[in-house]
Amino acid sequence: MARSREGFTEFVLRRGPFLLRTAVLLTHDRHAAEDLVQTALCRAWGSWHRVDGEPEAYVRRIIVREFLRARGRRWTGEQPTEHLPEPGSNDLIVRTPADPGEQTAIRLPLVAAMARLPRRQRAVVALRYYHDLTLSQVASELGISVGSVKTHHARALAAMRLDEDVTDLIDGRSLR
Repeated sequence: MARSREGFTEFVLRRGPFLLRTAVLLTHDRHAAEDLVQTALCRAWGSWHRVDGEPEAYVRRIIVREFLRARGRRWTGEQPTEHLPEPGSNDLIVRTPADPGEQTAIRLPLVAAMARLPRRQRAVVALRYYHDLTLSQVASELGISVGSVKTHHARALAAMRLDEDVTDLIDGRSLR
């Protein structure tokens, strides 16, 4: 079933914030995430009339592939820091927790550990745990085999387990 262009605006208004959250998880930079979503939506607009099935999955696939392709365009002026700053009130990674202190204690080490992962591993972890996709769905989104997804997934979790702050979270409750 082809989609009408009029439905594009409704889709962007309804699902845009969720797409932006995915991009923030991948880039760890709200401004880069906004650019990534904008690029993906521009590409989707051109072929919107041909989109069959789930449009969010289609746009999300564009976001992930564009994120992975942007490797060569990465700005190298970034300065690594030892500690992440406290996120602002508009941080899209933050969800309303029952106990904000506990949520922050869980979230910050995971976000920092994800930021140290290579792009493809970070994409696999974000799609597996934030979007709760199966291995085959992740493989389809990334355009790689299920075996590659398993390899990236295992390497990402192994790398995150090396971080003492994250080890208990991975093995205990957050990334099982």
